Amino acid sequence: MLELWGGHECTVNRVGEVYFDQTLRSGHETRIGDLDRFADLGLKALRYPVLWERACPTVDAAADWSWTDARLGRIRALDMRPIVGLLHHGSGPPGTSLLDPDFPARFARYARAAAERYPWVDDWTPINEPLTTARFAALYGLWYPHVRDETAFWTALLNQIEATCLAMGEIRAVNPAARLIQTEDLGRTYGTRPVGHQVAYDNARRWMTWDLLCGRVTPGHFLHGRLAAFGLGDRLADLSEHPCAPDVVGVNHYLTSDRFLDHRVQDYPPAVRGGNDWMAFADVEAIRVASPAPGGLEGALEEAFARYGLPLAVTESHNGCTREEQVRWVREAWDIAERLRARGVDVRAVTAWALLGSHDWQSLLTRAEGAYEVGAFDVRGGVPRPTAVAQELKRLATQGGAPHPATTGPGWWRRDVRLEYRPVIRTPDGAEPRREWRSGPGDGRPLLIAGATGTLGQALAHACELRGITYHLTNRRELDLENPDAIARRLDDTGAWGVINAAGWVRVDEAETKRDACFAANARGAIDLARACARRGLRYVTYSSDLVFDGRKGEAYVEADAPSPLNVYGASKAEAERGVMEACDTALVLRTSAFFSPHDAYNFAHHVRLTLMDGERFQAADDLVVSPTYVPHLVEASLDLLIDGDTGIRHLANGGAVTWAEFAGRLARALDLDERLVVGVPHATFGWAAARPPAVALATERGEVLPSLDDAIRRYAQRVGECGLIHAEEALERRGGAPAARLR
Repeated sequence: MLELWGGHECTVNRVGEVYFDQTLRSGHETRIGDLDRFADLGLKALRYPVLWERACPTVDAAADWSWTDARLGRIRALDMRPIVGLLHHGSGPPGTSLLDPDFPARFARYARAAAERYPWVDDWTPINEPLTTARFAALYGLWYPHVRDETAFWTALLNQIEATCLAMGEIRAVNPAARLIQTEDLGRTYGTRPVGHQVAYDNARRWMTWDLLCGRVTPGHFLHGRLAAFGLGDRLADLSEHPCAPDVVGVNHYLTSDRFLDHRVQDYPPAVRGGNDWMAFADVEAIRVASPAPGGLEGALEEAFARYGLPLAVTESHNGCTREEQVRWVREAWDIAERLRARGVDVRAVTAWALLGSHDWQSLLTRAEGAYEVGAFDVRGGVPRPTAVAQELKRLATQGGAPHPATTGPGWWRRDVRLEYRPVIRTPDGAEPRREWRSGPGDGRPLLIAGATGTLGQALAHACELRGITYHLTNRRELDLENPDAIARRLDDTGAWGVINAAGWVRVDEAETKRDACFAANARGAIDLARACARRGLRYVTYSSDLVFDGRKGEAYVEADAPSPLNVYGASKAEAERGVMEACDTALVLRTSAFFSPHDAYNFAHHVRLTLMDGERFQAADDLVVSPTYVPHLVEASLDLLIDGDTGIRHLANGGAVTWAEFAGRLARALDLDERLVVGVPHATFGWAAARPPAVALATERGEVLPSLDDAIRRYAQRVGECGLIHAEEALERRGGAPAARLR
């Protein structure tokens, strides 16, 4: 039977004198309770770090086993098999490196000590992804020892392979039953004919971790002569005479693993252009350009089995993407493994990797920028919160239950949106493995979105289209929120699995004289919709506002703060929050603030841009503090949280607190417009009918989900620049639209 394995991202890599430790970044360092969370997923085995750098402060120091003693003992008690890793993209403690001639022997001594400490452990991955680590450290110079030289690259790889062989010898001296589960990233390189030499080299190099361990790099091997020319022939001969073949070939495959090389660099942005000593070429993800699509995980596994005939495992399966796409990816890995097993390919397991997410891989772990990709658990709130990925893993482990309806469609890598560049038609060669990509259109149950005419409703619908989520967007005629019977009929007719209420009254000042209409739209309708969802067991999301607060706290508001509105609009939202929470225990109320979007002509940022583009002064309040919210960020997070099944009240705003005048100034700088035209004035200048709270910045006790305000403003300016358009609404406003400063 196919097994479900798991692992948290545990890399310890070195950059200069700094060690980047993912176990520290995720908080797992001090949360032994995570192991119980992992076991609850139904995992049979857990890839787990007993890393050299973490146990030994220097290369010759005695190891401190206290941390791993407690955790390996707990893993054993939870009836999971540990697959112990000793080096994960690292180069060892201070005093050694991947280029140290004594590296293999020193590493083997540490492996012997670990085996003697844990003689009951049968499964070992001494060094994770030796080829990938050698590339990043000794060919690209990103990690210590920061060398860019092919001789150094092959030396670093051979050091790791020899270290693995020696380590397994020491481990098996303690436990003769010990198994080597050797992991490596595996994809396939495609390309245009002029770069065929590089394609052939890359496709030979990708196998070198396993080829070396199996003793296959002998005269006649595609790369033997190249390595021998660097003076490494004797070491190759020794490896071929004393092979250490893996017991399980561990394939790590990501959507970035298959590459496409194109000599027509002018067709690609500068960031992806590179080359070798002979020619320039672009290097991009094959899934983004190749037609037909590349072999993917199924192709990688089939090729690996055909080459080695050894048992296989998918030892990393993770996708840094939106939630339903993460679920689709891990499910596809499972389905592929099952399909290959039916064809006689010996696939033993699929590993859910990055269970606690990963930090700063967008910079290849060279900088601590705070970027985080969610995994099966979201650790941003302190206590790991299970996501829809965790729900899917449980379903796969038990082989029971229906998948989440939002996740049943094909992943983006199966849809037209996968193509980011001009498609390149490729001719598959005869050696390319079969692909049987089969995914249905989903189960047809939609997400119902109320609010077809509003900014948020339109943005949610657009996001669903991009994410392949079936949805139904309703206007007031289709879904009358003032008629409970009509609500019930619409929910039953559509068969929706969840509802997002993006409808409501938005005119803050007009609400002061139209209280009943505002409360009917914002409170009674939202509550009636919540009751209808509760009766049907549907997930429900609705939006609230920072205006539920009076602004007198003196610091940012969090979810636990009691509402105390100053105006009718805020009171209607506060009443909606209370009623929705009482009516529906599956409801999620998202408090947010001060929308801005590149796709909407009726928001503050848009009017700042138009006014400053015309060279006119722009007045904005300098005595009101808010937390602006970028609509694209908001809708992505809203959908993720809905799919995860999150409930309660949560604040969603881009991290930051600014006055409206400061916000306008930061927008001006990002848009390269004249910041001096922004004029801060008291908010009383505008004669608003509704009272405004002086300071309603939003913070959260449940974990920051949205990026910073700086990031949001940068993305807004980038998107506006990409569009390069002046919409019809802009032209209308230039002929006399509403003053921008009155929007709120």
